[in-house]
Amino acid sequence: MVHFTARYDLRRPAFASTPRHEIYAAALDQAAYCDEHGFANIAVSEHHGVDDGYLPSPLVVAAAMAARTKSIRITIAAMLAPLHDPLRLAEDTAVLDNVSGGRVGYVFGLGYRPEEYAMFDRPWKSRGDDIETAVETVLKAWTGEPFTYQGRTVQVTPAPMSKPHPMAFYGGVSKAAAKRAARLGLDFFPQVSDPSLAECYREACRELGREPGTIFLPPPGPGTIFCAEDPDAFWDRYGEHLLHEARVYDSWQGQNDSVVRDSSKTVDEMRDAGAYVVWTPDELIARVRSGAVTGVTTHPMCGGLPPEGAWENLRLLAEVVLPAVTS
Repeated sequence: MVHFTARYDLRRPAFASTPRHEIYAAALDQAAYCDEHGFANIAVSEHHGVDDGYLPSPLVVAAAMAARTKSIRITIAAMLAPLHDPLRLAEDTAVLDNVSGGRVGYVFGLGYRPEEYAMFDRPWKSRGDDIETAVETVLKAWTGEPFTYQGRTVQVTPAPMSKPHPMAFYGGVSKAAAKRAARLGLDFFPQVSDPSLAECYREACRELGREPGTIFLPPPGPGTIFCAEDPDAFWDRYGEHLLHEARVYDSWQGQNDSVVRDSSKTVDEMRDAGAYVVWTPDELIARVRSGAVTGVTTHPMCGGLPPEGAWENLRLLAEVVLPAVTS
């Protein structure tokens, strides 16, 4: 079964023509549309202090999307746990679990931007230990039972409706991340298609005497897929939006890698690189049927892409491609 995912970070670079509030409104309309047309998941992300307004409050947007949808899963990937007060994070996520009927899940992650840690006056060097403490606190809080936190007894209510707790992964691109996921007792969500990370996670779980959890290894192939009747025209009209996202991500990630990383400097380079692709419906259907594409992730509002282009892509995916590959 091929799963379709739409992701949103709600950037608006300076050259974008769409007002920011219209980008948010379109994203909520599209969430409802994805829910009605068989998408499996919506993903929203978190970053802070970015010039283009990258979404800093994914819990707020996830709650709004949950209110507009009925069955689709919503994943916050990644939730930068060290930047949040863990008790407040546990409260907000527990309430959201009840609001959404258990449809919102989390990929906890460290992030990779020292500027964000500085913004919130959080230490960078101890971030690995700090995220373990934060996630362990959230997991205890999600039980709804009293527990000791920093020398005092606390209790987070209400408890989540999901048992034993909301869907929770740990994300990362390193063996240290795989081992941390095992220590925390979480499922594992690598950001690269590297089977060695999955095996490292399994081994670490077994060494700790627990069965490995779910591993969501990104499928090989393009990280972000768009659909258009005329791909050349789509690239000509919207390529700068896609390039904006790629260049900003590339500038942040240093030596790290991810399924969406693209170091292109121009739209023409990007068209050849293959991390972001624009295919016709027939091309995408053929690739899915051949097994070359095993999952479809799209980013309808990528880099502040105007709603008309976002809707063209989304409607072709939902109304042409998805029925053809899932019937």
